[in-house]
Amino acid sequence: MRRICLAALVLLVAACGNPAPDDSSAPTTARRPDAATLAPDTPDSGSNHGSGGADATPSPSASPVTPKGGTIKPRKIPWTSAEPVGDGRTLRVVWTSGVEPCATLDRVEVDETRGKVTVTLYEGPSRASPDAVCIEIAITKVTEVRLDEPLGDRKVVDGAR
Repeated sequence: MRRICLAALVLLVAACGNPAPDDSSAPTTARRPDAATLAPDTPDSGSNHGSGGADATPSPSASPVTPKGGTIKPRKIPWTSAEPVGDGRTLRVVWTSGVEPCATLDRVEVDETRGKVTVTLYEGPSRASPDAVCIEIAITKVTEVRLDEPLGDRKVVDGAR
């Protein structure tokens, strides 16, 4: 029954999203997503504070997330930027992921040394909804991590890369 409802929903959404072929008011070109809505595909640039360089695309709206723990088989998730905020003892970490409960932030591990700070994000499906059906859409997420010491000149490294 669940599969039938899901299939009907998919067909309904597909039918609502596409104009009929004989609709003369329909645009003749497909809409391309704005550059600001696309997640930047930036490898670790080796900069001191993540990949938030001058040419980085800002996130139009990031969803704040706090670690919930208790996910099923959490895995490492790469992040796109980590910037110090406030007094330098807090890092704002941004990444792109799916919707909850299918992509739930389990935990954030931080390893601090004199020369670098390694931040590793872990996500997995929620144990509360293990059979949830989630849409496949990319969401920009943000979480804040408190450091033991101010960041200073230390390099920030992605533990998932």
